[in-house]
Amino acid sequence: MASTLAHAVRPTRRQALAALACIGLPAAARAAPRLPRITLAGPPAVVSAPLIHMAETGALNGLAERTEFTAWRDPDQLRMMALGGKADVLAMPSNVAANLYNRGAGVALLNISTWGALWLVTRDAQRKVLQDFKGEEIAVPFRGDMPDIVLQVLAARQGLDVQRDFRIRYVPTPMEAMQLLITRRVSHALLTEPGVSLALRKTQSFPVGLIAPTLHRGADLQQEWGRLYQRPARLPQAGIAAVGALRAQPEALAAITRAYAQSLAWCRAHPLDCGRMMARHIDLLTPEAVADAIAVSQMDAVPLPQAREELEFFFGQLMARNPGLLGGKLPAAAFYTPG
Repeated sequence: MASTLAHAVRPTRRQALAALACIGLPAAARAAPRLPRITLAGPPAVVSAPLIHMAETGALNGLAERTEFTAWRDPDQLRMMALGGKADVLAMPSNVAANLYNRGAGVALLNISTWGALWLVTRDAQRKVLQDFKGEEIAVPFRGDMPDIVLQVLAARQGLDVQRDFRIRYVPTPMEAMQLLITRRVSHALLTEPGVSLALRKTQSFPVGLIAPTLHRGADLQQEWGRLYQRPARLPQAGIAAVGALRAQPEALAAITRAYAQSLAWCRAHPLDCGRMMARHIDLLTPEAVADAIAVSQMDAVPLPQAREELEFFFGQLMARNPGLLGGKLPAAAFYTPG
Protein backbone atom coordinates (compact mmCIF):
# COMPACT_ATOMS: atom_id res chain seq x y z
CA MET A 1 0.00 0.00 0.00
CA ALA A 2 2.75 2.42 0.94
CA SER A 3 4.53 1.57 -2.28
CA THR A 4 1.37 2.30 -4.27
CA LEU A 5 0.92 5.67 -2.57
CA ALA A 6 4.55 6.60 -3.13
CA HIS A 7 4.17 5.78 -6.82
CA ALA A 8 0.96 7.79 -7.05
CA VAL A 9 2.48 11.01 -5.78
CA ARG A 10 5.82 10.74 -7.58
CA PRO A 11 6.08 13.78 -9.89
CA THR A 12 6.50 13.33 -13.62
CA ARG A 13 9.74 14.45 -15.27
CA ARG A 14 7.96 17.52 -16.70
CA GLN A 15 6.56 18.43 -13.28
CA ALA A 16 9.96 18.03 -11.70
CA LEU A 17 11.57 20.25 -14.34
CA ALA A 18 8.87 22.86 -13.84
CA ALA A 19 9.50 22.88 -10.11
CA LEU A 20 13.24 23.18 -10.60
CA ALA A 21 12.75 25.99 -13.11
CA CYS A 22 10.84 27.98 -10.50
CA ILE A 23 13.60 27.66 -7.92
CA GLY A 24 15.50 30.92 -7.86
CA LEU A 25 12.88 32.87 -9.80
CA PRO A 26 11.94 36.16 -8.12
CA ALA A 27 8.69 35.93 -6.18
CA ALA A 28 7.03 38.44 -8.53
CA ALA A 29 7.91 36.30 -11.54
CA ARG A 30 6.54 33.16 -9.87
CA ALA A 31 3.31 34.90 -8.92
CA ALA A 32 2.69 36.54 -12.30
CA PRO A 33 0.35 34.72 -14.72
CA ARG A 34 2.35 32.46 -17.00
CA LEU A 35 2.52 33.24 -20.69
CA PRO A 36 1.03 30.65 -23.05
CA ARG A 37 4.36 30.39 -24.86
CA ILE A 38 7.85 31.85 -25.06
CA THR A 39 9.64 31.53 -28.39
CA LEU A 40 13.43 31.56 -28.39
CA ALA A 41 15.27 32.07 -31.68
CA GLY A 42 18.88 31.93 -32.81
CA PRO A 43 21.27 31.16 -35.68
CA PRO A 44 23.10 27.89 -36.39
CA ALA A 45 25.90 29.04 -34.09
CA VAL A 46 27.12 28.33 -30.57
CA VAL A 47 25.18 31.30 -29.16
CA SER A 48 22.02 29.25 -29.72
CA ALA A 49 23.13 26.21 -27.74
CA PRO A 50 21.89 27.50 -24.34
CA LEU A 51 18.58 28.60 -25.88
CA ILE A 52 18.00 25.09 -27.20
CA HIS A 53 18.85 23.62 -23.79
CA MET A 54 16.43 26.06 -22.14
CA ALA A 55 13.64 24.95 -24.48
CA GLU A 56 14.32 21.24 -24.12
CA THR A 57 14.59 21.24 -20.32
CA GLY A 58 11.72 23.59 -19.51
CA ALA A 59 14.04 26.13 -17.90
CA LEU A 60 11.40 28.87 -18.27
CA ASN A 61 8.41 26.85 -17.04
CA GLY A 62 7.98 29.40 -14.27
CA LEU A 63 7.30 32.04 -16.93
CA ALA A 64 5.46 30.20 -19.69
CA GLU A 65 3.39 27.10 -20.26
CA ARG A 66 5.53 26.17 -23.25
CA THR A 67 8.99 27.18 -24.46
CA GLU A 68 10.11 26.49 -28.02
CA PHE A 69 13.18 27.19 -30.13
CA THR A 70 13.26 28.24 -33.77
CA ALA A 71 16.30 28.96 -35.95
CA TRP A 72 16.92 32.05 -38.05
CA ARG A 73 19.09 31.64 -41.14
CA ASP A 74 20.45 35.17 -41.77
CA PRO A 75 20.41 38.67 -40.25
CA ASP A 76 17.56 39.81 -42.53
CA GLN A 77 15.30 37.07 -41.16
CA LEU A 78 16.47 37.96 -37.64
CA ARG A 79 15.40 41.58 -38.13
CA MET A 80 12.04 40.50 -39.52
CA MET A 81 11.45 38.24 -36.52
CA ALA A 82 12.39 41.00 -34.08
CA LEU A 83 10.24 43.64 -35.78
CA GLY A 84 7.34 41.31 -36.47
CA GLY A 85 7.06 39.85 -32.99
CA LYS A 86 7.81 36.33 -34.24
CA ALA A 87 9.98 35.55 -31.19
CA ASP A 88 10.31 36.74 -27.61
CA VAL A 89 14.03 36.18 -27.02
CA LEU A 90 16.51 36.22 -29.90
CA ALA A 91 20.21 35.56 -30.09
CA MET A 92 21.67 38.35 -32.19
CA PRO A 93 24.91 40.15 -33.07
CA SER A 94 25.62 43.03 -30.72
CA ASN A 95 25.58 45.64 -33.49
CA VAL A 96 22.15 44.46 -34.69
CA ALA A 97 20.80 44.89 -31.16
CA ALA A 98 22.22 48.43 -30.99
CA ASN A 99 20.91 49.26 -34.47
CA LEU A 100 17.39 48.08 -33.68
CA TYR A 101 17.46 49.88 -30.32
CA ASN A 102 18.54 53.15 -31.94
CA ARG A 103 15.72 52.83 -34.48
CA GLY A 104 13.13 52.44 -31.73
CA ALA A 105 12.41 48.82 -32.54
CA GLY A 106 11.93 47.78 -28.91
CA VAL A 107 14.93 45.56 -28.22
CA ALA A 108 16.48 44.91 -24.81
CA LEU A 109 19.88 43.25 -25.07
CA LEU A 110 20.35 41.12 -21.95
CA ASN A 111 23.88 39.81 -22.18
CA ILE A 112 26.92 39.19 -24.32
CA SER A 113 27.77 35.51 -24.44
CA THR A 114 29.83 35.01 -27.62
CA TRP A 115 33.30 36.51 -27.26
CA GLY A 116 35.27 34.46 -29.76
CA ALA A 117 34.01 32.19 -32.54
CA LEU A 118 35.39 33.67 -35.80
CA TRP A 119 38.14 32.04 -37.85
CA LEU A 120 39.56 32.15 -41.34
CA VAL A 121 39.57 28.51 -42.41
CA THR A 122 42.12 27.72 -45.09
CA ARG A 123 43.74 25.03 -47.22
CA ASP A 124 47.15 26.60 -46.48
CA ALA A 125 48.44 25.79 -43.00
CA GLN A 126 51.05 28.56 -43.21
CA ARG A 127 48.52 31.42 -43.20
CA LYS A 128 48.06 32.39 -39.54
CA VAL A 129 47.27 36.13 -39.49
CA LEU A 130 45.02 38.31 -41.64
CA GLN A 131 47.99 39.88 -43.47
CA ASP A 132 48.86 36.40 -44.80
CA PHE A 133 45.65 36.38 -46.85
CA LYS A 134 46.40 39.58 -48.78
CA GLY A 135 45.57 39.15 -52.46
CA GLU A 136 43.63 35.93 -51.81
CA GLU A 137 40.00 35.09 -52.49
CA ILE A 138 37.96 34.60 -49.30
CA ALA A 139 34.36 33.43 -49.07
CA VAL A 140 32.54 35.68 -46.58
CA PRO A 141 28.92 35.29 -45.40
CA PHE A 142 26.46 38.00 -44.33
CA ARG A 143 27.73 41.01 -46.27
CA GLY A 144 27.60 44.10 -44.08
CA ASP A 145 26.93 42.11 -40.92
CA MET A 146 29.00 40.01 -38.56
CA PRO A 147 31.43 38.44 -39.41
CA ASP A 148 32.09 40.75 -42.40
CA ILE A 149 32.14 43.75 -40.06
CA VAL A 150 34.93 42.26 -37.93
CA LEU A 151 36.97 41.42 -41.03
CA GLN A 152 36.66 45.00 -42.31
CA VAL A 153 37.57 46.59 -38.97
CA LEU A 154 40.63 44.37 -38.50
CA ALA A 155 41.81 44.98 -42.06
CA ALA A 156 41.47 48.75 -41.74
CA ARG A 157 43.34 48.73 -38.44
CA GLN A 158 46.46 47.48 -40.22
CA GLY A 159 46.11 49.66 -43.32
CA LEU A 160 44.38 47.09 -45.53
CA ASP A 161 41.23 47.60 -47.56
CA VAL A 162 38.94 44.57 -47.80
CA GLN A 163 37.83 45.39 -51.34
CA ARG A 164 41.23 46.41 -52.67
CA ASP A 165 43.64 44.07 -50.88
CA PHE A 166 41.53 40.89 -50.87
CA ARG A 167 39.21 39.18 -53.33
CA ILE A 168 36.05 38.87 -51.28
CA ARG A 169 33.40 36.45 -52.49
CA TYR A 170 30.24 37.25 -50.56
CA VAL A 171 27.74 34.45 -49.99
CA PRO A 172 24.34 34.48 -48.24
CA THR A 173 25.11 32.11 -45.35
CA PRO A 174 28.03 30.46 -43.53
CA MET A 175 26.92 27.04 -44.79
CA GLU A 176 27.35 28.22 -48.38
CA ALA A 177 30.81 29.54 -47.58
CA MET A 178 31.66 26.18 -46.05
CA GLN A 179 30.41 24.30 -49.11
CA LEU A 180 32.58 26.42 -51.42
CA LEU A 181 35.56 25.56 -49.24
CA ILE A 182 34.87 21.84 -49.05
CA THR A 183 34.30 21.53 -52.81
CA ARG A 184 37.57 23.36 -53.58
CA ARG A 185 35.88 26.34 -55.23
CA VAL A 186 37.67 28.66 -52.79
CA SER A 187 40.79 28.15 -50.70
CA HIS A 188 39.75 30.30 -47.73
CA ALA A 189 36.48 31.10 -45.93
CA LEU A 190 35.49 33.22 -42.95
CA LEU A 191 33.40 30.97 -40.69
CA THR A 192 31.78 31.05 -37.27
CA GLU A 193 31.67 28.11 -34.90
CA PRO A 194 30.33 25.46 -35.15
CA GLY A 195 30.77 25.95 -38.90
CA VAL A 196 34.55 25.86 -38.48
CA SER A 197 34.51 22.57 -36.61
CA LEU A 198 31.92 21.10 -38.98
CA ALA A 199 34.10 21.94 -42.01
CA LEU A 200 37.17 20.40 -40.39
CA ARG A 201 35.31 17.21 -39.46
CA LYS A 202 33.67 16.87 -42.88
CA THR A 203 36.97 17.03 -44.73
CA GLN A 204 38.61 14.60 -42.30
CA SER A 205 35.86 12.05 -43.04
CA PHE A 206 36.79 11.77 -46.73
CA PRO A 207 39.58 9.46 -47.97
CA VAL A 208 42.84 11.38 -48.45
CA GLY A 209 42.86 13.26 -51.75
CA LEU A 210 39.20 12.56 -52.55
CA ILE A 211 37.16 15.67 -53.34
CA ALA A 212 37.54 17.56 -50.07
CA PRO A 213 40.83 19.33 -49.27
CA THR A 214 42.70 19.24 -45.98
CA LEU A 215 41.61 22.29 -44.02
CA HIS A 216 43.26 24.25 -41.22
CA ARG A 217 42.37 26.96 -38.75
CA GLY A 218 44.08 30.02 -40.16
CA ALA A 219 43.70 33.50 -38.67
CA ASP A 220 41.92 33.58 -35.30
CA LEU A 221 40.11 36.92 -35.55
CA GLN A 222 39.87 37.23 -31.78
CA GLN A 223 43.66 36.99 -31.50
CA GLU A 224 43.96 39.53 -34.31
CA TRP A 225 41.70 41.90 -32.37
CA GLY A 226 43.81 41.57 -29.23
CA ARG A 227 47.08 42.00 -31.13
CA LEU A 228 45.99 44.99 -33.22
CA TYR A 229 44.20 46.90 -30.44
CA GLN A 230 46.36 45.81 -27.50
CA ARG A 231 43.31 44.48 -25.71
CA PRO A 232 42.13 41.08 -24.47
CA ALA A 233 41.76 38.66 -27.37
CA ARG A 234 37.98 38.61 -27.27
CA LEU A 235 35.16 40.44 -29.03
CA PRO A 236 31.62 41.20 -27.79
CA GLN A 237 30.07 39.58 -30.84
CA ALA A 238 26.63 38.34 -29.81
CA GLY A 239 24.19 37.79 -26.99
CA ILE A 240 20.47 37.42 -26.34
CA ALA A 241 17.83 40.12 -26.50
CA ALA A 242 14.19 40.36 -25.43
CA VAL A 243 11.58 41.98 -27.65
CA GLY A 244 7.93 42.82 -27.24
CA ALA A 245 6.01 42.66 -23.95
CA LEU A 246 8.78 40.84 -22.09
CA ARG A 247 10.83 44.05 -22.02
CA ALA A 248 8.40 45.51 -19.48
CA GLN A 249 8.88 42.63 -17.03
CA PRO A 250 12.17 43.09 -15.17
CA GLU A 251 11.70 39.93 -13.13
CA ALA A 252 11.17 37.90 -16.29
CA LEU A 253 14.26 39.42 -17.92
CA ALA A 254 16.32 38.54 -14.86
CA ALA A 255 14.99 34.98 -14.91
CA ILE A 256 15.80 34.58 -18.62
CA THR A 257 19.29 35.98 -18.14
CA ARG A 258 19.90 33.60 -15.25
CA ALA A 259 18.48 30.59 -17.09
CA TYR A 260 20.67 31.30 -20.11
CA ALA A 261 23.81 31.46 -17.95
CA GLN A 262 22.88 28.18 -16.27
CA SER A 263 22.21 26.48 -19.60
CA LEU A 264 25.50 27.77 -21.00
CA ALA A 265 27.32 26.29 -18.00
CA TRP A 266 25.58 22.97 -18.66
CA CYS A 267 26.55 23.05 -22.34
CA ARG A 268 30.18 23.68 -21.48
CA ALA A 269 30.16 20.81 -18.98
CA HIS A 270 28.33 18.41 -21.36
CA PRO A 271 29.48 19.39 -24.87
CA LEU A 272 28.50 16.18 -26.66
CA ASP A 273 25.03 16.06 -25.08
CA CYS A 274 24.65 19.72 -25.98
CA GLY A 275 25.69 18.85 -29.53
CA ARG A 276 22.98 16.20 -29.73
CA MET A 277 20.41 18.78 -28.68
CA MET A 278 21.59 21.29 -31.30
CA ALA A 279 21.64 18.64 -34.03
CA ARG A 280 17.98 17.88 -33.34
CA HIS A 281 17.00 21.48 -34.00
CA ILE A 282 19.42 22.68 -36.68
CA ASP A 283 19.97 20.80 -39.94
CA LEU A 284 23.49 19.77 -41.00
CA LEU A 285 25.04 20.17 -37.56
CA THR A 286 26.56 17.09 -35.91
CA PRO A 287 26.97 16.49 -32.18
CA GLU A 288 30.73 16.04 -32.56
CA ALA A 289 31.19 19.33 -34.44
CA VAL A 290 29.20 21.21 -31.79
CA ALA A 291 31.29 19.62 -29.03
CA ASP A 292 34.47 20.68 -30.85
CA ALA A 293 33.10 24.20 -31.22
CA ILE A 294 32.22 24.53 -27.54
CA ALA A 295 35.76 23.48 -26.64
CA VAL A 296 37.39 26.29 -28.66
CA SER A 297 34.81 29.10 -28.54
CA GLN A 298 34.95 31.87 -25.98
CA MET A 299 31.50 31.57 -24.40
CA ASP A 300 30.78 33.58 -21.26
CA ALA A 301 27.32 34.93 -20.38
CA VAL A 302 28.18 38.43 -19.18
CA PRO A 303 25.15 40.57 -18.17
CA LEU A 304 24.98 43.72 -20.24
CA PRO A 305 26.00 46.23 -17.55
CA GLN A 306 29.23 44.30 -16.98
CA ALA A 307 29.88 44.05 -20.74
CA ARG A 308 29.40 47.79 -21.28
CA GLU A 309 33.05 48.87 -21.45
CA GLU A 310 34.00 46.30 -24.07
CA LEU A 311 30.83 46.97 -26.05
CA GLU A 312 31.41 50.71 -26.06
CA PHE A 313 34.96 50.23 -27.35
CA PHE A 314 33.76 47.83 -30.07
CA PHE A 315 30.91 50.14 -31.05
CA GLY A 316 33.36 53.02 -31.22
CA GLN A 317 35.35 51.19 -33.89
CA LEU A 318 32.15 50.50 -35.85
CA MET A 319 31.08 54.15 -35.61
CA ALA A 320 34.44 55.30 -36.96
CA ARG A 321 34.05 52.99 -39.95
CA ASN A 322 30.32 53.13 -40.70
CA PRO A 323 27.79 54.77 -38.33
CA GLY A 324 24.98 53.01 -40.18
CA LEU A 325 26.04 49.74 -38.59
CA LEU A 326 24.65 51.06 -35.30
CA GLY A 327 21.73 53.04 -36.64
CA GLY A 328 23.70 56.27 -36.95
CA LYS A 329 24.77 56.80 -33.35
CA LEU A 330 26.08 55.13 -30.23
CA PRO A 331 23.28 53.67 -28.08
CA ALA A 332 22.23 55.72 -25.06
CA ALA A 333 23.14 54.73 -21.51
CA ALA A 334 19.71 53.13 -21.04
CA PHE A 335 20.68 50.50 -23.61
CA TYR A 336 23.05 48.99 -21.04
CA THR A 337 20.45 48.66 -18.27
CA PRO A 338 17.66 46.47 -19.72
CA GLY A 339 14.58 46.12 -17.56
